[in-house]
This record gives sequence, structure tokens and C-alpha cells, in this order.
Amino acid sequence: MRNFQRKSLYSFRLRGMLACAVLAFLSVAGNRAVAEQPSWMAVGPDGGDARSFAMVPGQPNHLYLGTTSSWIYESTDRGTSWHRLGKLDSADDLVLDHILIDPAHPSTILVAAWNINHANGGLYVSHDAGKTWKVEDGLKGQSIRAFTAAPSNPSMLFAGTLEGVFKSTDMGTSWTQISPPKSKELHEVESLAIDPVNPDILYAGTWHLPWKTTDGGKNWVSAKQGLIDDSDVFSIIIDPTQPSIVYTSACSGIYKSENAGELFHKIQGIPSTARRTRVLKQDPVNHDVVYAGTTEGLYKTLDGGKTFKRMTGPDVIVNDVFIDPRDAAHVLLATDRNGVLTSNDASASFVATNQGFSGRKVEALLVDANDPAKIFAGVVNDKTYGGVFVSADNGMHWAQIGEGLGGRDVFALAQAPDGTVLAGTNRGIFELVKGNNDSALGSWEPRNAIQNMSVKKTTVLRKGKKIPVETKVKDKAKQLEGRVYALDLTGDAWLASTSAGLLTSKDKGTSWQGGPVEGSGEYLTAAAHGSNFVAARRQGVVVSTDAGQTWAASQLPQGVTRIDRTVFSADGTVWLGGGEGVYVSKDQGKTWQWIERLPFRDVNDLYYDAHQGKVLVTSRNSDFVYAIDPAGLKWTWTRIGWNVYLIRAAGGHLLAASLYDGVLVEPRSAHATPGR
Repeated sequence: MRNFQRKSLYSFRLRGMLACAVLAFLSVAGNRAVAEQPSWMAVGPDGGDARSFAMVPGQPNHLYLGTTSSWIYESTDRGTSWHRLGKLDSADDLVLDHILIDPAHPSTILVAAWNINHANGGLYVSHDAGKTWKVEDGLKGQSIRAFTAAPSNPSMLFAGTLEGVFKSTDMGTSWTQISPPKSKELHEVESLAIDPVNPDILYAGTWHLPWKTTDGGKNWVSAKQGLIDDSDVFSIIIDPTQPSIVYTSACSGIYKSENAGELFHKIQGIPSTARRTRVLKQDPVNHDVVYAGTTEGLYKTLDGGKTFKRMTGPDVIVNDVFIDPRDAAHVLLATDRNGVLTSNDASASFVATNQGFSGRKVEALLVDANDPAKIFAGVVNDKTYGGVFVSADNGMHWAQIGEGLGGRDVFALAQAPDGTVLAGTNRGIFELVKGNNDSALGSWEPRNAIQNMSVKKTTVLRKGKKIPVETKVKDKAKQLEGRVYALDLTGDAWLASTSAGLLTSKDKGTSWQGGPVEGSGEYLTAAAHGSNFVAARRQGVVVSTDAGQTWAASQLPQGVTRIDRTVFSADGTVWLGGGEGVYVSKDQGKTWQWIERLPFRDVNDLYYDAHQGKVLVTSRNSDFVYAIDPAGLKWTWTRIGWNVYLIRAAGGHLLAASLYDGVLVEPRSAHATPGR
């Protein structure tokens, strides 16, 4: 913030009153504009991180799904398709691991949450079937890792947090801690299980072994006999007809007790000490059938844990299991990366059922230059379930193109004038090659050969004199194995900014030339306009006027702390976006102008929209998109309603990549509001 000189008290108060009036006007005008604009729609790609299930009591067709992005989803067709029900908080990183529905009032939903990036969370409640939500004061700010109701009294709730175990007897309105406050042992509670008959008997699994109370929390005893020391206890279940049988899962494996937790024995064959079992679920009818969801697939026992069989591949990370109480063959898995998997044959086989559920982290977005309805989305953190997804109908349906990428993350997508599509990944550059027939989506092939030239100095003997001679020779070819930050295939040469430096290619990616520039290889963004290139690292910019053969440093204005994106507009103006906002240069980086009037800073993405003839500006900390006219630097704004990572144009409408919810599509009737 700027430092202002001290003025008279009257002047200061007058300026404050005027500022408040202006803010009030903008607030009213902004709210009116927002109300007039329809919401943007999340369209996929389907899938992502799914965390938890809940069934409306007595209605196995009616399910809820918890995510890692503060959203809760709903299904009314047994999990075949989903729709967004509500976002519990303005934060985008609440993990919804536990959902309860009041059996006496099914429109009351309780969701326990914890925050990925901070040690907080809370209990969120809806009394209108998920239309509106509020956070309950009793556990406000608590990172809730376990949450359950007493089977014999559904209005009696228990919560496990980083601080300990809490109990409510009024359906979550008020809470009392029943574990010793500030205990050095009973804290960081990850799992809870309540006796099916006596709610005073409960088990609490912590990040360091389990505990048990038989008197409602007045006294606690360690229940670790038989467990490997310092085991994180992820899940505990009690047999509903034989409460002396208790299963618990830990980072060291699965354990079973037949004497109410006095002694556990490790179940052999699942999982090994290196595998984590995140959830245990018992068949509601046949209690000898137990499912174990692990970080290396789903396991199942038919004989009470004597033998287990893996039912999925080892790449499936299971967070929750739902068994239909009316049809035990109908099993749902909530998984990392691949969303919801459904089986109708008692887990013998699974298919993805993610229609309507989108929790992907999209970091690359490309609209086909010849077909605005065709969209490519590059995702990260999804391994074999990720890579690149393509839609031919504006995001309504998606197909994965992952063959050849080997589970790589995709950080950049670009298209050449001839239609060639490249993907920049965490390990190299890949080209999309068409399949054997017109309907095939194609596969990816590497384009990572770095072939530089160097000057070799020799001498030759001419007329008795030694004359120095310089000849260009090819260096030994190298393979690009590092991260690719940006690609631009529209200039006189193809341009790539990578962890190995700035690379260019004049043979359509067959070979690349270049390397570190100005002593740095970490250029996070790059753009081309004919033979004029620009690239930027966090605190530096370089420009080239000969298609990347030579580079020169640009003198940045003082105070620039971070640069995230650079782009050219059609007139050759260079644009930079970063921590302090947007800068423009009309002389190839010799001088820069700061667009001071722009209402926000912390700019993460810039994109030139040729259809509008404007530069689009976004920040991941804002749900506004600003469109700047390069001629007079005037701007208009549109409010999306989502914080976004990237913005792109598809003909006459816009697309965006959200932080956690996949691709967003602008409604056709949306309009921009002039800047003030």
C-alpha cells in the first residue's frame, strides 16, 4: 500500500467519507450487475477426488457425495449420475469426509470438514436438503477428521478433531469435549466407532494408536495390544450383532479383535506394511463380508477376515465404500483422481460413474483454432486417470487421451497453424498423433530431442601459414526430461519455456535448440509474435527479435516481485501479469507502463482474445475477469462466480479453468460491465 502524507483531520475524514460513498455505489452497482448475469457452469472433465458417501435413510437411490473442494454432490439414481448440490464455504479446499442425514428429518444434512492447507474446518448444517448451509458454532474452526452418530440414538453425535473427542446430544447444536482437554495422548482423532447398543462405549483411533471408553468418556484406556507401535488408525468398525468383534485399520495393516478391543491380531495377506487402509466397511446384511479400501486398491473378505482378495487394480486409491443395503451387489467407491466407481456384481468389476461430477485440477486449456466447440484440457495430479481430455461439444462430453503420456501431469497445451497439438508435461514435450482411423482420438509421442550447434575452432595450413577456422558442429543430442511451463507454436519458430531453459524449433518439434538464458532455466511463461519473442521468470524478462536465436534482458519497473504470465496482443504490444497487476510495453520491453486503474493485483493469467480484440485478465484469488482494450487500455469486467486459473475464448464465448472444479463455460447471455 502507498504511504500517504498526513493532512488535516477534516481532509482525512472527508476523503474517508467520499471513499465510503464510492465503495457503496460500486457495491450496489456491482451487485446489480452480478444479479443480471447468469452463473457459469462447470462442465468437466468428469472425475476427480471423491471422498465420502451418505445415503438418505430408507432411500438407497438418494445419495450424497463429499469432495475435496468444499462441494457436496447429490445423486437420485443410485450414483449413476451426479449434480452439484451446494458449496459449504467460500474456501475451495474443504475436505468433506463425513456426511450424516437426520433420519427423523431427512432434509437436515450435517457435513464434517477439515481444511487441506490449515488446521481448521468445522461442522456445516443444512435444514433445506442442501440448498443453504451454515457452520455450527460448537465446532467452528475445528479440523474434524471423524464424525458419526450413535446407532442406538441417531441424535447423539460424536466428532473427532485434532484436539480430541466431542459429543453432542442435540443433533450437533452444542458440543462437549469428552476426551481429556489438552491430552498428550488422546488427540488428532482420525476415526470413531460407537457400540451398537450402548453409546457410552466408543473407540477412538488417533494418529498414534486407538483408545476406548466404556463410561461415555469419563475414563479412557489404550486399546493398542497387538498393534504395531505408533500406528495411525484410519478406520474402526464394530460388528452390529456381535459388538465384541472390532476391526481397525492402520498404516501398518488391518487388525481384528474378538474380545472388544482387549487384544488385536493382524490379519495376514492384506495389506502389507507399506499400504494404507483408509476405510473399512461391513456388508449391512452379511457381516462376514468386509471391504477394505486401501491406497493400493479395494480388498474384500467373505470369511470375516481370514482371507482377502483384491478386487481392483493397485492404482485405485479408495477413500470410502458404499454397499447398497437393499442390493449388496451394488457397491460404490469414492476414489482419488477417478471419482466414483460403481459395481453391480459385488465388486467383481467396476465402471466410472462420474456424469455431472467434476473435481479435476485443470492447468492447461486449449480451444481448437478451426473448431471452437473442440476443447482440450490438461490436468495434473491424476496419473493414469489424467493427462489430456478432449470435448467436441463445448464441454458437454469428454474423452481421455492419455496413451503415450505415461501418467504425466500436463501444464501446457498449444496448437500450431497447421493444427498440430503439443502438450507440455512435468517430463517433456509430446505431440498428439492421430490414430489409425478418423474416429480414433490418437496418442502422444515425445518431441524432446535437444540438438544444439557449437563452434569448433581449428587451424588450417595455407601457403605455409596457420589460419584459424571456425566451423559449426552438432553437439551430442540430449533429451528434455524436465518440466515444460509454456508453449507457443504461432511464431516464426516454435517456442517452449522449460526447466532446461528457453527452447525453439524450426522443424516442427523434431529437434529443439537453446538452453538457459541470462543464467536461468526457470522461465515460467513465454509468448511469440512473428519473430518477436518474450519470456519471463519470477523476477526477470528477456526479449528476442530474431525468433529466439539471441535474447536480451528487459529492464523491469521497480517493485515488481513476481511475474506469472506474458502475452502479445495483435498490435505487438507485450503484456505482463503478476503480483503487482498488469504491465504493457509497446517498444519490445524497453519501457513499461503499469495499468494502475485495474481493481485487482495478483494476476495469474493473461490471454489475448482475437474475437474481442482484448486482453483477458484473471487472478486465482478473484472471481472477476477483466477485458482490456489495447488501444486505450479501457476495461470491462465480468463476474464468473468461481475463482479461476486460466481464461480462454471459444468463438463468441469464454471458457475458464477453475482451481478445483474443472472447466467452466460462460453462459451465452452473459455480458461484460464497463470498468469504473
